[in-house]
Amino acid sequence: MLIAKGLATALVAAQLAGAFGQQPARERERAAAAAAAAARPLAGRTVVIDPGHQLGNGRHPAQIGRLVDARGLRKPCNSTGTATNAGYPEATFTWEVGTRVRDRLRALGARVVLTRSTNSAAAWGPCVDARGKAANGADLLLSLHGDGSSPGAHGFHVIVSDRAGEPARLRARSTTYAEDTRAALQRAGFARSSYVGSGSALSFRSDLGTLNWAQPPAVMVELGNMRNSGDAAAMSSAGGRDRYARALVAAARTFLTR
Repeated sequence: MLIAKGLATALVAAQLAGAFGQQPARERERAAAAAAAAARPLAGRTVVIDPGHQLGNGRHPAQIGRLVDARGLRKPCNSTGTATNAGYPEATFTWEVGTRVRDRLRALGARVVLTRSTNSAAAWGPCVDARGKAANGADLLLSLHGDGSSPGAHGFHVIVSDRAGEPARLRARSTTYAEDTRAALQRAGFARSSYVGSGSALSFRSDLGTLNWAQPPAVMVELGNMRNSGDAAAMSSAGGRDRYARALVAAARTFLTR
């Protein structure tokens, strides 16, 4: 009897020890899973980045000049874009910022798609309608541009589609994303536009095919005026492009994890 009781007691003790031994292991597993999720907060999300224009657009006037459906109006397929007074092209600027944003978003777990795969002097397009449609099925569209206004104008502005027929909820979500983008760029030290948006740095337009065709929340960001010397200095420098990219990633993360 005593031997049986001893065996039973030992068995219970072993079971309790096993249970308590498993508990820290489970906690470690949960902590590891939480750490992995925190390191990749955008896992399962898809972001489409549209680096505006293409370096070779100017060599293909017939292709980029043909009219396409911008959803409610006909517009040229694309354009050459602008450049700084020193000749740094908008297409190269948007590519170099866009690829930086891509790499940082992928590090956060997002699936990232670019609307063009190269920055080539021999290539052209895609057209504005194709760029917008490329985002269908994604969680977000970020279209990157540099403006070419008068030299005295400076600062960034963010554009949202307000085409007739735009679903109210989509417009509201795109506006929220635009506000997140504005806030992130300001925190990074970039000034609001002095010439668009009456100080708000927000613009609502119905004539941009890329935004008009996008189904997810979408913004087009004119990151600065490439004809302004101050904006051009930031846009032409690797450090400036890094700052733009960090701000844009922060905005996307804020919006997608809200």
